[in-house]
Amino acid sequence: MSDNNKVAVVTLGCARNEVDSEEMAGRLAANGWELVDDPAQADAVLVNTCGFVEVAKKDSIDAILAAADLKSIEGGPQTVVAVGCLAERYGNELAESLPEADAVLGFDDYPDIGETLRRIVAGEAHVPHVPTDRRQLLPISPVDRQAAAGQVPGHGTHASESDAVPGWQPPVLRRRLDGSPVAPVKLASGCDRRCTFCAIPSFRGSFVSRPPLDVVSEIAWLVGEGVREVVLVSENSTSYGKDLGDLRLLEALLPRIAADTSIGRVRVAYLQPAEVRPDLLRAIATVPVVAPYYDLSFQHASPTVLRRMRRFGGRAEFGDLIDRIRALDPAAGIRSNVIVGFPGETEEEFGELLAFLEEARLDAVGVFGYSDEDGTEAATLPDKIDVDVVRARVEIVTALVDEVMSQRAEDRIGERVVVLVEALEFDDDDAPVAVGRAGHQGPDDAGTTVRLGGGASVAVGDLIHADVVDAVGVDLLADLVETEA
Repeated sequence: MSDNNKVAVVTLGCARNEVDSEEMAGRLAANGWELVDDPAQADAVLVNTCGFVEVAKKDSIDAILAAADLKSIEGGPQTVVAVGCLAERYGNELAESLPEADAVLGFDDYPDIGETLRRIVAGEAHVPHVPTDRRQLLPISPVDRQAAAGQVPGHGTHASESDAVPGWQPPVLRRRLDGSPVAPVKLASGCDRRCTFCAIPSFRGSFVSRPPLDVVSEIAWLVGEGVREVVLVSENSTSYGKDLGDLRLLEALLPRIAADTSIGRVRVAYLQPAEVRPDLLRAIATVPVVAPYYDLSFQHASPTVLRRMRRFGGRAEFGDLIDRIRALDPAAGIRSNVIVGFPGETEEEFGELLAFLEEARLDAVGVFGYSDEDGTEAATLPDKIDVDVVRARVEIVTALVDEVMSQRAEDRIGERVVVLVEALEFDDDDAPVAVGRAGHQGPDDAGTTVRLGGGASVAVGDLIHADVVDAVGVDLLADLVETEA
Protein backbone atom coordinates (compact mmCIF):
# COMPACT_ATOMS: atom_id res chain seq x y z
CA MET A 1 0.00 0.00 0.00
CA SER A 2 1.38 3.39 -1.00
CA ASP A 3 1.99 6.00 1.68
CA ASN A 4 0.26 8.56 -0.54
CA ASN A 5 -3.19 7.49 0.57
CA LYS A 6 -4.81 10.57 2.10
CA VAL A 7 -7.73 12.03 0.17
CA ALA A 8 -10.02 15.01 0.73
CA VAL A 9 -13.40 15.35 -0.95
CA VAL A 10 -14.65 18.88 -1.69
CA THR A 11 -18.33 19.06 -2.58
CA LEU A 12 -20.15 21.78 -4.48
CA GLY A 13 -23.74 22.01 -5.62
CA CYS A 14 -26.87 20.31 -4.37
CA ALA A 15 -27.72 17.68 -1.79
CA ARG A 16 -27.62 15.01 -4.50
CA ASN A 17 -23.94 15.78 -4.95
CA GLU A 18 -23.46 15.39 -1.20
CA VAL A 19 -24.77 11.83 -1.44
CA ASP A 20 -22.47 11.09 -4.38
CA SER A 21 -19.48 12.43 -2.42
CA GLU A 22 -20.25 10.24 0.57
CA GLU A 23 -20.65 7.20 -1.66
CA MET A 24 -17.26 7.92 -3.27
CA ALA A 25 -15.84 8.37 0.23
CA GLY A 26 -17.17 4.93 1.16
CA ARG A 27 -15.55 3.37 -1.89
CA LEU A 28 -12.26 5.16 -1.22
CA ALA A 29 -12.21 4.11 2.44
CA ALA A 30 -12.89 0.49 1.48
CA ASN A 31 -10.00 0.68 -0.97
CA GLY A 32 -7.54 1.79 1.71
CA TRP A 33 -7.71 5.55 1.36
CA GLU A 34 -7.68 7.69 4.49
CA LEU A 35 -10.32 10.45 4.37
CA VAL A 36 -9.12 13.83 5.66
CA ASP A 37 -11.09 17.06 6.03
CA ASP A 38 -8.37 19.54 5.05
CA PRO A 39 -7.34 19.46 1.38
CA ALA A 40 -3.97 20.92 2.36
CA GLN A 41 -3.28 17.76 4.37
CA ALA A 42 -4.28 15.37 1.59
CA ASP A 43 -2.27 13.60 -1.08
CA ALA A 44 -5.19 13.84 -3.46
CA VAL A 45 -8.21 16.13 -3.65
CA LEU A 46 -11.44 15.15 -5.33
CA VAL A 47 -13.54 18.18 -6.29
CA ASN A 48 -17.16 17.09 -6.79
CA THR A 49 -18.38 19.79 -9.14
CA CYS A 50 -21.75 21.26 -10.07
CA GLY A 51 -22.60 21.85 -13.73
CA PHE A 52 -26.12 23.24 -13.51
CA VAL A 53 -25.86 26.97 -14.27
CA GLU A 54 -23.05 29.40 -15.07
CA VAL A 55 -22.48 30.64 -11.53
CA ALA A 56 -22.25 27.04 -10.27
CA LYS A 57 -19.81 26.15 -13.03
CA LYS A 58 -17.63 29.12 -12.10
CA ASP A 59 -17.68 28.16 -8.43
CA SER A 60 -16.64 24.63 -9.37
CA ILE A 61 -13.76 25.81 -11.53
CA ASP A 62 -12.64 28.19 -8.78
CA ALA A 63 -12.65 25.27 -6.32
CA ILE A 64 -10.49 23.19 -8.67
CA LEU A 65 -8.04 26.08 -9.07
CA ALA A 66 -7.93 26.64 -5.30
CA ALA A 67 -7.13 22.98 -4.74
CA ALA A 68 -4.46 23.10 -7.46
CA ASP A 69 -2.85 26.09 -5.75
CA LEU A 70 -2.30 23.91 -2.67
CA LYS A 71 0.10 21.74 -4.66
CA SER A 72 2.71 24.47 -4.35
CA ILE A 73 2.84 24.30 -0.55
CA GLU A 74 5.03 21.84 1.32
CA GLY A 75 3.06 18.77 2.31
CA GLY A 76 0.15 19.82 0.10
CA PRO A 77 -1.72 17.57 -2.31
CA GLN A 78 0.04 16.07 -5.30
CA THR A 79 -3.10 15.45 -7.30
CA VAL A 80 -6.36 17.27 -7.99
CA VAL A 81 -9.17 15.41 -9.72
CA ALA A 82 -12.47 16.82 -10.99
CA VAL A 83 -15.55 14.64 -10.62
CA GLY A 84 -19.28 15.41 -10.51
CA CYS A 85 -21.71 17.05 -12.90
CA LEU A 86 -19.35 19.57 -14.53
CA ALA A 87 -16.82 16.80 -15.14
CA GLU A 88 -19.48 14.44 -16.53
CA ARG A 89 -21.08 17.14 -18.67
CA TYR A 90 -17.89 18.39 -20.35
CA GLY A 91 -15.38 15.52 -19.97
CA ASN A 92 -12.43 15.85 -22.35
CA GLU A 93 -13.34 19.46 -23.13
CA LEU A 94 -12.96 20.37 -19.44
CA ALA A 95 -9.70 18.43 -19.19
CA GLU A 96 -8.26 20.32 -22.16
CA SER A 97 -9.34 23.75 -20.94
CA LEU A 98 -8.40 23.20 -17.29
CA PRO A 99 -4.94 21.60 -17.10
CA GLU A 100 -4.79 22.47 -13.40
CA ALA A 101 -6.92 19.35 -12.87
CA ASP A 102 -4.73 16.25 -13.11
CA ALA A 103 -7.72 14.21 -14.26
CA VAL A 104 -11.38 14.57 -15.11
CA LEU A 105 -13.55 11.59 -14.17
CA GLY A 106 -17.11 10.81 -15.23
CA PHE A 107 -19.85 8.95 -13.41
CA ASP A 108 -18.79 5.65 -14.98
CA ASP A 109 -15.44 5.98 -13.16
CA TYR A 110 -17.06 6.00 -9.71
CA PRO A 111 -17.29 2.22 -9.10
CA ASP A 112 -13.49 1.87 -9.32
CA ILE A 113 -12.67 5.32 -7.92
CA GLY A 114 -10.16 3.99 -5.39
CA GLU A 115 -7.93 2.18 -7.86
CA THR A 116 -8.36 4.87 -10.50
CA LEU A 117 -7.25 7.59 -8.10
CA ARG A 118 -4.31 5.47 -6.98
CA ARG A 119 -3.09 5.19 -10.57
CA ILE A 120 -3.49 8.92 -11.14
CA VAL A 121 -1.48 9.74 -8.00
CA ALA A 122 1.20 7.35 -9.22
CA GLY A 123 1.52 9.44 -12.37
CA GLU A 124 -0.53 7.43 -14.82
CA ALA A 125 -2.38 9.58 -17.33
CA HIS A 126 -6.14 9.22 -17.32
CA VAL A 127 -7.98 9.50 -20.63
CA PRO A 128 -11.08 11.65 -20.04
CA HIS A 129 -14.40 10.53 -21.43
CA VAL A 130 -16.15 12.07 -24.41
CA PRO A 131 -19.50 13.34 -23.10
CA THR A 132 -22.67 11.73 -24.36
CA ASP A 133 -26.36 12.20 -23.73
CA ARG A 134 -26.87 9.78 -20.84
CA ARG A 135 -30.57 9.51 -21.61
CA GLN A 136 -29.54 7.25 -24.49
CA LEU A 137 -27.94 4.72 -22.15
CA LEU A 138 -31.23 3.37 -20.77
CA PRO A 139 -34.43 2.04 -22.37
CA ILE A 140 -37.17 4.53 -23.17
CA SER A 141 -39.69 2.49 -21.17
CA PRO A 142 -39.18 3.20 -17.45
CA VAL A 143 -40.07 -0.35 -16.36
CA ASP A 144 -37.19 -1.74 -18.44
CA ARG A 145 -34.53 0.44 -16.81
CA GLN A 146 -33.80 -1.33 -13.52
CA ALA A 147 -32.17 -4.30 -15.23
CA ALA A 148 -30.08 -2.06 -17.48
CA ALA A 149 -29.17 0.72 -15.06
CA GLY A 150 -25.98 -0.76 -13.62
CA GLN A 151 -24.08 1.58 -11.29
CA VAL A 152 -25.92 4.84 -10.62
CA PRO A 153 -24.14 7.54 -8.55
CA GLY A 154 -25.52 7.75 -5.03
CA HIS A 155 -27.42 4.46 -5.25
CA GLY A 156 -24.68 2.36 -3.63
CA THR A 157 -25.95 -0.47 -1.44
CA HIS A 158 -24.56 -3.88 -0.51
CA ALA A 159 -21.15 -4.40 -2.04
CA SER A 160 -20.72 -7.00 -4.78
CA GLU A 161 -17.68 -8.33 -6.58
CA SER A 162 -18.05 -5.64 -9.24
CA ASP A 163 -17.92 -2.91 -6.61
CA ALA A 164 -14.18 -3.50 -6.06
CA VAL A 165 -14.66 -2.97 -2.34
CA PRO A 166 -13.78 -6.31 -0.71
CA GLY A 167 -14.65 -6.63 2.94
CA TRP A 168 -17.12 -3.76 2.97
CA GLN A 169 -19.39 -4.21 5.96
CA PRO A 170 -22.04 -1.47 6.33
CA PRO A 171 -25.37 -2.00 4.59
CA VAL A 172 -24.72 0.99 2.34
CA LEU A 173 -21.69 2.08 0.40
CA ARG A 174 -21.35 5.44 2.11
CA ARG A 175 -19.04 7.27 4.51
CA ARG A 176 -20.24 10.39 6.33
CA LEU A 177 -18.10 13.44 5.61
CA ASP A 178 -19.46 15.61 8.41
CA GLY A 179 -21.18 15.21 11.76
CA SER A 180 -24.40 16.95 10.82
CA PRO A 181 -27.61 15.46 12.25
CA VAL A 182 -29.18 16.06 8.81
CA ALA A 183 -28.33 13.92 5.79
CA PRO A 184 -29.70 13.68 2.25
CA VAL A 185 -30.80 10.30 0.90
CA LYS A 186 -31.36 9.64 -2.79
CA LEU A 187 -34.76 8.40 -3.86
CA ALA A 188 -33.81 8.35 -7.52
CA SER A 189 -31.50 9.79 -10.14
CA GLY A 190 -32.11 11.35 -13.51
CA CYS A 191 -35.19 12.94 -15.01
CA ASP A 192 -37.58 12.18 -17.87
CA ARG A 193 -38.99 15.68 -18.17
CA ARG A 194 -37.88 17.91 -21.02
CA CYS A 195 -37.93 21.39 -19.52
CA THR A 196 -36.44 23.65 -22.17
CA PHE A 197 -34.18 25.53 -19.74
CA CYS A 198 -32.63 22.48 -18.05
CA ALA A 199 -29.62 20.41 -19.16
CA ILE A 200 -29.61 18.04 -16.17
CA PRO A 201 -31.28 15.05 -17.90
CA SER A 202 -28.58 15.05 -20.60
CA PHE A 203 -25.78 14.40 -18.10
CA ARG A 204 -27.70 12.74 -15.23
CA GLY A 205 -29.67 10.49 -17.56
CA SER A 206 -33.15 9.05 -17.50
CA PHE A 207 -35.13 8.60 -14.31
CA VAL A 208 -34.15 5.57 -12.19
CA SER A 209 -35.67 4.87 -8.76
CA ARG A 210 -33.91 3.14 -5.89
CA PRO A 211 -35.70 0.09 -4.49
CA PRO A 212 -37.59 0.94 -1.28
CA LEU A 213 -35.53 -1.56 0.75
CA ASP A 214 -32.32 0.25 -0.22
CA VAL A 215 -33.75 3.60 0.85
CA VAL A 216 -35.01 2.24 4.19
CA SER A 217 -31.74 0.39 4.85
CA GLU A 218 -29.69 3.51 4.20
CA ILE A 219 -31.86 5.59 6.53
CA ALA A 220 -31.54 2.95 9.27
CA TRP A 221 -27.76 3.02 8.81
CA LEU A 222 -27.69 6.82 8.97
CA VAL A 223 -29.63 6.71 12.25
CA GLY A 224 -26.80 4.60 13.62
CA GLU A 225 -24.39 7.31 12.47
CA GLY A 226 -26.20 9.93 14.56
CA VAL A 227 -28.51 11.35 11.89
CA ARG A 228 -31.91 12.56 13.14
CA GLU A 229 -33.34 14.01 9.93
CA VAL A 230 -33.10 12.74 6.36
CA VAL A 231 -33.96 14.74 3.27
CA LEU A 232 -35.24 12.57 0.43
CA VAL A 233 -33.77 13.99 -2.77
CA SER A 234 -33.85 13.33 -6.50
CA GLU A 235 -34.34 15.33 -9.67
CA ASN A 236 -38.09 14.65 -9.41
CA SER A 237 -39.35 12.91 -6.28
CA THR A 238 -42.98 12.73 -7.43
CA SER A 239 -41.92 10.28 -10.19
CA TYR A 240 -40.52 7.85 -7.63
CA GLY A 241 -41.57 4.28 -8.37
CA LYS A 242 -42.74 4.71 -11.96
CA ASP A 243 -39.92 2.46 -13.19
CA LEU A 244 -40.69 -0.03 -10.40
CA GLY A 245 -44.27 -0.45 -11.56
CA ASP A 246 -45.90 1.73 -8.90
CA LEU A 247 -46.26 5.47 -9.42
CA ARG A 248 -47.70 5.77 -5.89
CA LEU A 249 -44.68 4.17 -4.24
CA LEU A 250 -43.66 7.32 -2.38
CA GLU A 251 -46.98 7.32 -0.54
CA ALA A 252 -46.20 3.79 0.66
CA LEU A 253 -42.51 4.47 1.37
CA LEU A 254 -43.05 7.31 3.85
CA PRO A 255 -45.00 5.26 6.45
CA ARG A 256 -42.59 2.38 5.92
CA ILE A 257 -39.64 4.61 6.82
CA ALA A 258 -41.51 5.64 9.96
CA ALA A 259 -42.27 2.03 10.90
CA ASP A 260 -38.92 0.41 10.03
CA THR A 261 -36.43 3.03 11.26
CA SER A 262 -36.10 5.27 14.30
CA ILE A 263 -35.41 8.42 12.26
CA GLY A 264 -36.69 11.55 13.97
CA ARG A 265 -37.79 13.47 10.89
CA VAL A 266 -38.12 12.96 7.15
CA ARG A 267 -38.25 15.80 4.64
CA VAL A 268 -39.27 15.33 1.00
CA ALA A 269 -37.60 17.59 -1.56
CA TYR A 270 -38.08 18.31 -5.28
CA LEU A 271 -41.79 17.79 -5.88
CA GLN A 272 -43.05 18.39 -9.43
CA PRO A 273 -46.38 20.29 -9.15
CA ALA A 274 -47.87 18.65 -12.25
CA GLU A 275 -47.32 15.20 -10.70
CA VAL A 276 -48.44 15.89 -7.12
CA ARG A 277 -51.24 13.50 -6.15
CA PRO A 278 -53.87 13.91 -3.40
CA ASP A 279 -52.67 10.73 -1.67
CA LEU A 280 -49.10 12.02 -1.62
CA LEU A 281 -50.21 15.27 -0.02
CA ARG A 282 -52.11 13.28 2.61
CA ALA A 283 -49.08 11.09 3.31
CA ILE A 284 -46.83 14.11 3.85
CA ALA A 285 -49.47 15.75 6.04
CA THR A 286 -50.35 12.72 8.17
CA VAL A 287 -47.26 10.49 8.59
CA PRO A 288 -45.95 11.80 11.95
CA VAL A 289 -42.22 11.81 11.15
CA VAL A 290 -42.66 13.64 7.84
CA ALA A 291 -41.97 17.37 8.09
CA PRO A 292 -44.75 19.81 7.10
CA TYR A 293 -42.60 20.91 4.18
CA TYR A 294 -43.61 21.09 0.52
CA ASP A 295 -40.82 21.82 -1.96
CA LEU A 296 -42.69 22.61 -5.18
CA SER A 297 -40.90 23.50 -8.40
CA PHE A 298 -43.24 26.13 -9.88
CA GLN A 299 -40.62 28.03 -11.98
CA HIS A 300 -43.23 30.58 -13.15
CA ALA A 301 -46.96 31.28 -12.93
CA SER A 302 -47.87 32.40 -16.44
CA PRO A 303 -49.33 29.45 -18.41
CA THR A 304 -47.83 30.75 -21.64
CA VAL A 305 -44.32 31.03 -20.18
CA LEU A 306 -44.68 27.60 -18.62
CA ARG A 307 -45.65 26.08 -21.97
CA ARG A 308 -42.52 27.58 -23.53
CA MET A 309 -40.65 25.91 -20.69
CA ARG A 310 -42.48 22.65 -21.57
CA ARG A 311 -44.09 22.63 -18.17
CA PHE A 312 -47.71 22.45 -17.05
CA GLY A 313 -50.02 24.40 -14.79
CA GLY A 314 -50.26 28.09 -14.07
CA ARG A 315 -51.38 30.65 -11.54
CA ALA A 316 -54.84 29.14 -11.01
CA GLU A 317 -53.68 25.52 -10.76
CA PHE A 318 -50.77 26.38 -8.47
CA GLY A 319 -53.01 28.47 -6.25
CA ASP A 320 -55.44 25.56 -5.94
CA LEU A 321 -52.58 23.21 -5.01
CA ILE A 322 -51.39 25.60 -2.31
CA ASP A 323 -54.92 25.88 -0.93
CA ARG A 324 -55.23 22.08 -0.76
CA ILE A 325 -51.91 21.78 1.06
CA ARG A 326 -52.83 24.39 3.66
CA ALA A 327 -56.26 22.82 4.18
CA LEU A 328 -54.58 19.48 4.95
CA ASP A 329 -51.59 20.91 6.81
CA PRO A 330 -52.14 24.42 8.26
CA ALA A 331 -48.55 24.60 9.56
CA ALA A 332 -47.14 23.77 6.13
CA GLY A 333 -44.03 25.47 4.84
CA ILE A 334 -44.07 25.81 1.06
CA ARG A 335 -40.98 26.71 -0.94
CA SER A 336 -40.30 27.07 -4.64
CA ASN A 337 -37.97 28.46 -7.28
CA VAL A 338 -38.87 30.86 -10.08
CA ILE A 339 -37.07 31.83 -13.27
CA VAL A 340 -37.36 35.47 -14.32
CA GLY A 341 -36.72 36.78 -17.83
CA PHE A 342 -37.35 33.56 -19.74
CA PRO A 343 -37.25 34.16 -23.54
CA GLY A 344 -40.34 36.00 -24.67
CA GLU A 345 -41.50 36.92 -21.14
CA THR A 346 -43.81 39.91 -21.64
CA GLU A 347 -44.67 42.55 -19.08
CA GLU A 348 -48.08 40.91 -18.74
CA GLU A 349 -46.57 37.47 -18.11
CA PHE A 350 -44.13 38.96 -15.63
CA GLY A 351 -47.04 40.68 -13.90
CA GLU A 352 -48.82 37.34 -13.60
CA LEU A 353 -45.82 35.92 -11.80
CA LEU A 354 -45.78 38.88 -9.40
CA ALA A 355 -49.49 38.52 -8.70
CA PHE A 356 -49.10 34.82 -8.00
CA LEU A 357 -46.19 35.31 -5.61
CA GLU A 358 -48.12 37.99 -3.73
CA GLU A 359 -51.24 35.85 -3.30
CA ALA A 360 -49.44 32.52 -2.76
CA ARG A 361 -47.50 33.79 0.27
CA LEU A 362 -44.79 31.15 0.03
CA ASP A 363 -42.44 30.58 2.94
CA ALA A 364 -39.30 30.45 0.79
CA VAL A 365 -38.60 31.36 -2.83
CA GLY A 366 -35.39 31.09 -4.82
CA VAL A 367 -35.22 33.68 -7.62
CA PHE A 368 -33.10 33.05 -10.69
CA GLY A 369 -32.53 35.24 -13.71
CA TYR A 370 -32.68 33.30 -16.95
CA SER A 371 -29.46 32.62 -18.85
CA ASP A 372 -28.81 30.32 -21.80
CA GLU A 373 -27.50 26.86 -20.97
CA ASP A 374 -25.45 24.77 -23.39
CA GLY A 375 -27.49 22.22 -25.28
CA THR A 376 -30.92 23.32 -24.05
CA GLU A 377 -33.88 24.10 -26.25
CA ALA A 378 -34.39 27.46 -24.53
CA ALA A 379 -30.98 28.60 -25.76
CA THR A 380 -32.38 28.42 -29.31
CA LEU A 381 -35.62 30.29 -28.59
CA PRO A 382 -36.15 33.77 -30.06
CA ASP A 383 -37.12 36.95 -28.21
CA LYS A 384 -34.37 36.88 -25.62
CA ILE A 385 -34.84 39.42 -22.83
CA ASP A 386 -32.12 42.03 -22.46
CA VAL A 387 -29.80 41.20 -19.56
CA ASP A 388 -30.48 44.55 -17.91
CA VAL A 389 -34.21 43.88 -18.03
CA VAL A 390 -33.67 40.42 -16.57
CA ARG A 391 -31.59 41.90 -13.78
CA ALA A 392 -34.22 44.55 -13.03
CA ARG A 393 -37.00 41.96 -12.94
CA VAL A 394 -34.96 39.76 -10.61
CA GLU A 395 -34.59 42.71 -8.25
CA ILE A 396 -38.35 43.37 -8.34
CA VAL A 397 -39.25 39.73 -7.64
CA THR A 398 -36.59 39.41 -4.94
CA ALA A 399 -37.89 42.48 -3.12
CA LEU A 400 -41.44 41.16 -3.28
CA VAL A 401 -40.65 37.65 -2.02
CA ASP A 402 -38.39 39.01 0.73
CA GLU A 403 -41.33 41.02 2.03
CA VAL A 404 -43.78 38.12 1.71
CA MET A 405 -41.41 35.66 3.37
CA SER A 406 -40.88 38.05 6.27
CA GLN A 407 -44.64 38.39 6.65
CA ARG A 408 -45.00 34.60 6.65
CA ALA A 409 -42.41 34.40 9.42
CA GLU A 410 -44.27 37.04 11.46
CA ASP A 411 -47.51 35.07 11.00
CA ARG A 412 -45.89 32.21 12.93
CA ILE A 413 -45.45 34.21 16.12
CA GLY A 414 -47.37 32.28 18.76
CA GLU A 415 -47.04 29.00 16.86
CA ARG A 416 -45.44 25.92 18.45
CA VAL A 417 -42.74 24.41 16.26
CA VAL A 418 -40.48 21.36 16.41
CA VAL A 419 -36.84 22.33 15.85
CA LEU A 420 -33.95 20.01 15.06
CA VAL A 421 -30.92 21.34 16.93
CA GLU A 422 -28.00 21.73 14.51
CA ALA A 423 -25.73 23.93 16.65
CA LEU A 424 -25.41 25.27 20.19
CA GLU A 425 -24.38 28.92 20.49
CA PHE A 426 -24.65 32.01 22.67
CA ASP A 427 -26.75 35.07 21.86
CA ASP A 428 -25.69 38.72 22.16
CA ASP A 429 -26.39 38.59 25.91
CA ASP A 430 -24.15 35.51 26.27
CA ALA A 431 -27.16 33.33 26.99
CA PRO A 432 -27.21 29.77 25.56
CA VAL A 433 -29.38 29.16 22.51
CA ALA A 434 -30.03 26.25 20.18
CA VAL A 435 -29.96 26.92 16.45
CA GLY A 436 -31.72 24.75 13.90
CA ARG A 437 -34.73 24.46 11.63
CA ALA A 438 -38.38 23.94 12.32
CA GLY A 439 -40.28 21.39 10.31
CA HIS A 440 -41.58 23.95 7.82
CA GLN A 441 -38.10 25.39 7.17
CA GLY A 442 -36.01 23.89 4.40
CA PRO A 443 -32.32 22.95 4.73
CA ASP A 444 -31.10 26.00 2.77
CA ASP A 445 -33.69 28.54 3.86
CA ALA A 446 -34.56 30.23 7.15
CA GLY A 447 -33.63 29.01 10.62
CA THR A 448 -34.92 29.14 14.17
CA THR A 449 -33.03 30.25 17.27
CA VAL A 450 -34.39 28.75 20.49
CA ARG A 451 -33.68 30.42 23.83
CA LEU A 452 -33.06 27.68 26.35
CA GLY A 453 -33.38 29.48 29.67
CA GLY A 454 -33.58 27.90 33.10
CA GLY A 455 -30.43 25.87 32.62
CA ALA A 456 -32.13 23.53 30.14
CA SER A 457 -29.77 21.01 28.59
CA VAL A 458 -30.10 20.09 24.92
CA ALA A 459 -27.69 18.52 22.44
CA VAL A 460 -27.07 18.71 18.73
CA GLY A 461 -29.49 16.28 17.12
CA ASP A 462 -32.28 16.79 19.65
CA LEU A 463 -35.77 17.55 18.42
CA ILE A 464 -37.17 20.25 20.67
CA HIS A 465 -40.57 21.89 20.95
CA ALA A 466 -40.56 25.67 21.14
CA ASP A 467 -43.00 28.57 21.01
CA VAL A 468 -42.24 31.25 18.41
CA VAL A 469 -41.98 34.67 20.07
CA ASP A 470 -40.49 36.85 17.33
CA ALA A 471 -39.34 36.96 13.71
CA VAL A 472 -36.20 38.63 12.36
CA GLY A 473 -36.66 38.75 8.62
CA VAL A 474 -37.33 35.16 7.62
CA ASP A 475 -35.74 33.71 10.77
CA LEU A 476 -37.64 32.84 13.93
CA LEU A 477 -36.89 33.34 17.61
CA ALA A 478 -38.53 30.87 19.99
CA ASP A 479 -38.55 29.79 23.63
CA LEU A 480 -37.96 26.18 24.62
CA VAL A 481 -40.98 24.21 25.81
CA GLU A 482 -39.74 20.61 25.95
CA THR A 483 -37.34 18.12 24.38
CA GLU A 484 -38.57 14.98 22.64
CA ALA A 485 -37.53 11.66 24.11
